[in-house]
Amino acid sequence: MKYIWQCDSWPKLTWDSQTLLSLLGQARLAQGNLLGRVRRLGFRLGEEAQVDILTEEAVKTAAIEGDRLNPQMVRSSVARHLGLSVAGLVPATRSIDGLVEVILDATQDFSKALSARRLKGWHAALFPSGHSGIHKIRVGLWRGKEPMRIVSGPVGREKIHFEAPSGEIVEAQMRKFLSWWELSRKAADGILRAGLAHFYFVTIHPFEDGNGRIARALTDMALAQDENLNIRYYSLSSQIMEERDEYYNILERCSKNNTTDVTEWLIWFLGCFQRAIQRSDKIIGDVLAKADFWQEHAQTQLNERQKKIVNRVLETGRGKFVGGLTTRKYVSIAKVSRATAFREITDMLDKKVLRPLPGNGRSVHYDLVWPE
Repeated sequence: MKYIWQCDSWPKLTWDSQTLLSLLGQARLAQGNLLGRVRRLGFRLGEEAQVDILTEEAVKTAAIEGDRLNPQMVRSSVARHLGLSVAGLVPATRSIDGLVEVILDATQDFSKALSARRLKGWHAALFPSGHSGIHKIRVGLWRGKEPMRIVSGPVGREKIHFEAPSGEIVEAQMRKFLSWWELSRKAADGILRAGLAHFYFVTIHPFEDGNGRIARALTDMALAQDENLNIRYYSLSSQIMEERDEYYNILERCSKNNTTDVTEWLIWFLGCFQRAIQRSDKIIGDVLAKADFWQEHAQTQLNERQKKIVNRVLETGRGKFVGGLTTRKYVSIAKVSRATAFREITDMLDKKVLRPLPGNGRSVHYDLVWPE
């Protein structure tokens, strides 16, 4: 069995247009409906939607690789990079800042030329310490001559899922990729191009680590170019995370191929794209709920600690603050005494910001009075 990059026709990828025609039409319809809805909502989304969606994108693209990030740190980094207030938010680590910078550079500056230098800059931003975990890696450089394999299983019984092209030819492969990236912008459908770019890049696997995160940033960049928008209203990485096993399986199946036909990958990608757009309805709904809440309480006097607590519950989503808000949680989040927490909770009950949840227990649980 050959890997796809060993085929004589590589890197000329092919697909069955007839098979994809209906799926592409459905994807375009979903995309058009979402963008139409966003335009109708207009200012009601704004910056808050950007913070939510970019936070979700960063958290989930890292989670796909098994890296669990603190959502509050990610949110803090996103808000700071967008020039918004970070009061009350947890400061981000350098690596989180780097990931956010990569995502923003790919989506907000989508019209800038893609170059080897830019990609290497992204890689350096992802690994500011020069290490991936405890392992030192080549940062901001194409990988070395050592074989690059994706394996699983215990030592001695490893299963090889994929072997990338030799490190000696990576530079030449990436020159071809960058040339294809520019030429395909006018020659290929934008959504298909995003899927092709993702597969093409991870097949070359040009870096020692971080290839998946950069591939997904490139996918977002291609979609931003297709939509001619530097604002994201859906998170493809969130949907890929939901389907992570199938994502890896389909990449492996299409990589172990005696032809350069990637129809199976594109079928999955178009479906995932549609499901990502459907998922965005929830994100947009949460943003609107927050906007409605603060509009309803525009004249309600709350101190900064109370606002921090309210925003924490709003960010978690309706009914998703596990166990409800308690005095103990208030003390922990707001860093105040129990007496102060009790007094400020009572104040928010009187102002109809909070309501007690039904049920008996050692402590009373609260939730926001969510807008209808």
